[in-house]
Amino acid sequence: MNNEKHSLRRSEPRRRHPHGGPVAVTPDVGPELTELVTTAHRIREAIESVIEGKGDVVRLTLTVLLAEGHLLIEDVPGVGKTMLAKALARSIDCPVRRVQFTPDLLPSDITGVSAFNQQTREFEFKPGPVFANIVVGDEINRASPKTQSALLECMEEHQVTVDGATHPLEAPFMVIATQNPIEMEGTYPLPEAQRDRFTARIAMGYPEPAAELEMLDVHGAASPLDKLQPVATTAEVRALIEAVRAVYVSQPIKKYAIDLVTATRRSPDVRLGASPRATLHLVRAARAHAALDGRDYVIPDDLQALAVPVLAHRLLPSLEAQGQRRRPDQVLEEIVRRVRVPEGREKASGGAGPAR
Repeated sequence: MNNEKHSLRRSEPRRRHPHGGPVAVTPDVGPELTELVTTAHRIREAIESVIEGKGDVVRLTLTVLLAEGHLLIEDVPGVGKTMLAKALARSIDCPVRRVQFTPDLLPSDITGVSAFNQQTREFEFKPGPVFANIVVGDEINRASPKTQSALLECMEEHQVTVDGATHPLEAPFMVIATQNPIEMEGTYPLPEAQRDRFTARIAMGYPEPAAELEMLDVHGAASPLDKLQPVATTAEVRALIEAVRAVYVSQPIKKYAIDLVTATRRSPDVRLGASPRATLHLVRAARAHAALDGRDYVIPDDLQALAVPVLAHRLLPSLEAQGQRRRPDQVLEEIVRRVRVPEGREKASGGAGPAR
């Protein structure tokens, strides 16, 4: 990799597909990244056949998938949160389980339980719905914090421990959870430890009038989910994740990520800043973001584009910020503008070979 390719300048144009798909790959990248862009384009087109007018949301969903993360979708009812999760799940030919979170849901309803077998006279483990490649948790904040905590181990360590026995989860493993705004009736706030395990949080938002009109035409007679067929296999997704791991991150870019996270801990508008786990998630997501742009190296634009969705949900605003109605995403946008961006080709290489 030469220094020319790894320039940290932000002037590099974003070459996007004319129909909204992934950009053209850089000519000197390997076949793995070329295959990643092609496969990701197929998945994206499949999802967008169901979700109209939300290209940025779909792209971020793919970014989290390829970064081996988990996604939290927060918005008011009826804007397509569950539809987005189901569309991604059906686009990939892999085991998918859905859990409807309710106040009476128990942790064992998620992780599984050991049941006594009368014939063998032994206890047998009955896996719960978390044993799937993609787990869709619908309205996660309608369950109690005790039940929500059942996801902590599996989201972080990709394993489940029941009655002292540890059961690994098969890769890829992704939790896509939807939640209603906390002001709505019957909701519980997610614990800080739970929020910190989600790589990114997104809001669907209301569709544009043109997209809503198209939705009436497409969804009026039947759900497009019924016609959605898988366009990628589990093995292909694993290969995509491996390709993302090889995306190069220079030392100045790593330092820039740390500077962004550190600034949240020092901001007077924040009483709880982002954790070291947030730094790791930010860099992993930046790798996936770069790969979807057809690059095998990360630039500052990748971190800036992901700072709000990856970091905002982890921050607790100070009392002064709450009094001024300053949201964490607004604080982060100011931090991104304030933190110095690394520049200069001589800093771009950051050492020999890709950093993993």
